[in-house]
Amino acid sequence: MNRPHPLRTFIITGTALFMVALDNLIVTNALPDIRTDLGAGLEGLEWTVNAYTLTFAVLLLPAAAIADRWGRRRMFIAGLAVFTAASAAAALAPDIGTLIAARAVQGAGGAIVLPLTLPILDAAVPPARRGIALAAWSMMSGLGVALGPVLGGAVTQAATWQWIFWINVPVGAVLLALAPGFLTESRGAAKRLDLAGTVLIAGGVLGLVLGLVRANEHGWTSAQVLGSLIGGGVLVAAFIVRELRTAEPVLPMRMFRSRGFSLVNVLSLIMSFAMFGATFLLIQFMQGVLRMSPLDAGVRSLPWTGMPLLVAPLTAPLIARIGVRNVLALALAFQTAGLGWLAAVLSPTASYGEMVPAFVLAGIGMGLFFPPIARAVLGFAPPELAGVASGVSNSLRQFGTVLGIAVLGAVFSARGDFTTPQAFTDGLQPALWLAVAALAAGTAAALLVPALPAHAEQVPVKAPEPAETPA
Repeated sequence: MNRPHPLRTFIITGTALFMVALDNLIVTNALPDIRTDLGAGLEGLEWTVNAYTLTFAVLLLPAAAIADRWGRRRMFIAGLAVFTAASAAAALAPDIGTLIAARAVQGAGGAIVLPLTLPILDAAVPPARRGIALAAWSMMSGLGVALGPVLGGAVTQAATWQWIFWINVPVGAVLLALAPGFLTESRGAAKRLDLAGTVLIAGGVLGLVLGLVRANEHGWTSAQVLGSLIGGGVLVAAFIVRELRTAEPVLPMRMFRSRGFSLVNVLSLIMSFAMFGATFLLIQFMQGVLRMSPLDAGVRSLPWTGMPLLVAPLTAPLIARIGVRNVLALALAFQTAGLGWLAAVLSPTASYGEMVPAFVLAGIGMGLFFPPIARAVLGFAPPELAGVASGVSNSLRQFGTVLGIAVLGAVFSARGDFTTPQAFTDGLQPALWLAVAALAAGTAAALLVPALPAHAEQVPVKAPEPAETPA
């Protein structure tokens, strides 16, 4: 079979990657408008984000396994169709429940598309040019993350929040028309899908998140909340037991026998929990309390969201000089300082200038974090499970985002609300301090990460994948 055309393949996979990465953050600056237009409360806004992230995280690994068996091009096109149709459904949503359902389906489509962009591109590029292809692929992901808040704010301000979803539709339609002719079919090693394990972890995390999100409204001791939390915990425990016993698990538990692999994944979860849970509340603070427009909030968050693009390329020499463990600790320390600064200075009368140093510190920390965590995940995993390890790490990072929004949202609801700037700040500050405490614990834990195995020292520093971005 002739090798597919590299440029045509990049056009399809790169644009799809950009679109999925963009939707991780494009919704953030539209949340205040969605709350007003659809009459949603904090719980509805949390699920607008978490519905996408949760289905994305749960389906990331199974989708890749199905594609290896049924064909990557076929599944890529199917995922793109689901993502595009769900985007239209989100734009047409008449109420918050419909929007949440559409976002869940959109996340499922993104989970199919994202892990296939790189293997499809890799199969089309000659070995001598794969380094260039990876750099271009990473650039599309980084641009999607950096431009998400700005584009989301600009579209929301110039039109309505619905257009942040409508813009996916024509792009998706063009990609669907071109993909059958531009891409060639490929397959990987056929694997049995652990459907029972997938259902158990999906139900378990859903139960835990549902309990956390609804606790403040219905009471922590209510039957609904306790039932959700206990049921979720039981399902997660059942998932772990199954994964230890089944021959082809969706999550190979033997990888966690490595202290290094377990620790770096805990660090990933902590980082996502704190940083992206805080982002969910801070964007609403900038618009609701500081009275920034959606576009202003997007542009002024660039010192945070855009900083990783500048910092990430500088991490390779830093890792070579002080090691992966110390760079991870430094990254989390920067993030701790950034959120700690915000927790200390934010008030109803705070100025944007007071926030800029914190944004820069947090952005530097994020830029320093992604390359070494990717190297550590691959370095501590068995070489034959490198692909699975990367997918597991990305899924756990997404779960961290879901839990961060749920837990920090619960802390916010217990102490504050949307009624006045002071009430919002009263809820935001304890939520931020909890995030700071989590990052400080992560900084200390990073120092316990063991040295990489000798074979892992040659693992290249991998650019952050779009699944590593905030949701």
